[in-house]
Amino acid sequence: MPPGSRIGILGSGQLGRMAALAAARLGYRCHAFGPEANAPANQVCDAATVAAYDDVEALKRFAGAVDVVTFEFENIPLSTVEVLGALVPLRPGAKVLSICQHRLREKDFCRSVSVPTADYRPAHDADGLVEAVAAIGRPCILKSAELGYDGKGQVRIDADSDLAAAWAAMRGHAAEAVGIVEAVVEFRMEISVIVARSGDGAMRTYVPVENRHRNHILDETIVPANLSQDLSDKAEAIARHLAQEMGLVGLLAVEMFVTHDGKVLVNEMAPRPHNSGHWSLDACVTSQFEQFIRAVAGLPLGATERLCDAVMKNLLGDDVDDWQKILSDPGSKLHLYGKASARPGRKMGHVTRLIRR
Repeated sequence: MPPGSRIGILGSGQLGRMAALAAARLGYRCHAFGPEANAPANQVCDAATVAAYDDVEALKRFAGAVDVVTFEFENIPLSTVEVLGALVPLRPGAKVLSICQHRLREKDFCRSVSVPTADYRPAHDADGLVEAVAAIGRPCILKSAELGYDGKGQVRIDADSDLAAAWAAMRGHAAEAVGIVEAVVEFRMEISVIVARSGDGAMRTYVPVENRHRNHILDETIVPANLSQDLSDKAEAIARHLAQEMGLVGLLAVEMFVTHDGKVLVNEMAPRPHNSGHWSLDACVTSQFEQFIRAVAGLPLGATERLCDAVMKNLLGDDVDDWQKILSDPGSKLHLYGKASARPGRKMGHVTRLIRR
């Protein structure tokens, strides 16, 4: 796709913002589509459509104004991408979105391509929850199969937990949600691998990184993860295998558990740029956002070697008030997302501290 073409981005948050900035460096214009007027991506895109995701007429106008469409988060109705996919190239496609936006389909897909996960069972109603917990054992985790992120829709079930209350708590997040019950994994480390895949099947992976969470929200990413070469290779191979089997064109982030006995279990996938890849903006030859644009636009993929080690820390809520202090540190790179107000747990920006080798 030649420079000057327009890339449509479903979603208008910070991931769309950083993708649009990367696209501009390569000569592309971006058009964001989302329901919020003063959203982070809208502030930097060439154009923005503010409309609901089920507004078919707005979607048709959007499709007519762009050359290709992608998305910056996966909680988009499948009907939305089906409308667009009939009108304009969509990368990645509806199949990938369908798998990654639903935890049960995601786990079932992993199992179908021989990728290990924690043990799990579906729970379609309160009686199904009782059966699933009996099969998995306690402790376990009940999760909403849809619309869950940053710990939303997740309830831990311990020996004394009331299952009816747990079901009600999960359904309070998404009233029509199907549940999935997962075994608790005693892990040594949580990691993620980001893989890019182009339309011709070429792939590039980024080094596995360690992710540390605070209140179920990513707090820090340590680059690289302290893993043996064998475990690093295993994690990267899993990410490439999943991208290949899905027929992905774009970017895939694969979150995994590393257990004390050396197993690597897939936890979740995200078919777009990921919070744990933000370090690549400052410490890598090709950032995850540029790589995302390259894959979507049909360009050759870039090199993924890191220039230095790094620690990326999210600025959540009032953490952003330290922006001046961060700027005074010559080894830190500050990224703010342009959000109007801070709330507890809201991602307002991030800072990457560069560690020279």
